[in-house]
Amino acid sequence: MKLDGRRESSNVEDRRRLSGGGKAGLGLGGIVIVGLLTLLMGGNIGDVFRNVQNAGGLTMTEMTTSSATEFTAEEEALAKFSRQILASTEDVWTAYFKKHNLGTYRNPTLVLYTNATSTACGTGQAAMGPFYCSGDEKLYIDLSFFSSMKKSLGADGDFAYAYVIAHEVGHHVQNVLGTLGKAHQQMARMSKADANRISVRIELQADFYAGVWGYYEGSMFGSLDDGDIKEAVNCASVIGDDYLQKKSQGYAVEESFTHGTAAQRMRWLKKGLTTGDISKGNTFALSDKEL
Repeated sequence: MKLDGRRESSNVEDRRRLSGGGKAGLGLGGIVIVGLLTLLMGGNIGDVFRNVQNAGGLTMTEMTTSSATEFTAEEEALAKFSRQILASTEDVWTAYFKKHNLGTYRNPTLVLYTNATSTACGTGQAAMGPFYCSGDEKLYIDLSFFSSMKKSLGADGDFAYAYVIAHEVGHHVQNVLGTLGKAHQQMARMSKADANRISVRIELQADFYAGVWGYYEGSMFGSLDDGDIKEAVNCASVIGDDYLQKKSQGYAVEESFTHGTAAQRMRWLKKGLTTGDISKGNTFALSDKEL
């Protein structure tokens, strides 16, 4: 992915020197899998916290501040990369909203943190993976997730990482358009199984929006090639609920899916990448079989 000379977003809070302490009963890879199974991208933070705790994961202690923290060159490169991808989403979605008379696009804020941080949705932990909080319109990322993603899931590459960020921005697009709030209200009145089906539609649409962003990132900046697309599609294939559940417990329980199968996630990401048209991504209008 070609990003040389590209601007970096200023809508970033770097909290990496303000971190939550804790101990890990699981290996980091195991913690990531538990977090991914419950909430890889968006959703109920409290559920992830409880599931990670029950599985022997991180235990929170106090928040500490360290001015002496030094970051590796790799982490600093990832921080810069994340700021550049956020800037790209700002450019793409601002232009898209204006062109299609969707109102004014509000830029979200990216929060970089280490281990744990406070959010308007509750306490966020690295075990959750990247997530979006509609309460404060912020994306939260512990950059160590990217190395864990590579080691635990075999998903690697610039555009795979960009897809993760763009998916969370996709939730913000849903929020700005009012889709996310309506879906959450609907879920609150449903059984767990029915709410899960709505959650799948939320996540698949965010995958689609990530693809729409990729469509314009490539056309506006000429930054993508076939290898980049393969990286993102591979990432989508290993974060499907069926894949993660089989990896974790040996079998999949369809009624518990909250993000969609590997095939669904790949399909909706590719649909966004090939159409660049958000009107083609109404996952809420489709039956389970049509997804």
